Amino acid sequence: QVQLVESGGGLVQAGDSLRLSCTVSGLTFSSYGMGWFRQAPGKEREFVAGINWSSTMTYYSDSAKGRFTISRDNTKNTVYLRMYSLKPEDTAVYYCAARQTLTDPRAATNYDYWGQGTQVTVSS
Repeated sequence: QVQLVESGGGLVQAGDSLRLSCTVSGLTFSSYGMGWFRQAPGKEREFVAGINWSSTMTYYSDSAKGRFTISRDNTKNTVYLRMYSLKPEDTAVYYCAARQTLTDPRAATNYDYWGQGTQVTVSS
């Protein structure tokens, strides 16, 4: 049974930082590319960041570039999203996802497994 469990969300103030974690079980973690997506109320789920299996390639949305950092530790089966200078518009449920194929990491449809999400709320 594949499980992706996110943690680290919470309520913060604008300008603060947070680190999200996603721990994966039930699959060969080092064979999967990983991604972070988010969904705000009334909006579609959107790509935030992605990383390939070996950490040699990372991808970011325009809104995440320069403020967020994705990383992974294959010894811990965990992917991280470090978020700096948070803004109220970053408020959303953040999801991690795993993809096995070498497809566009920005497309949610290319991911095979998803976590349940963790809420991030940024107050102004």
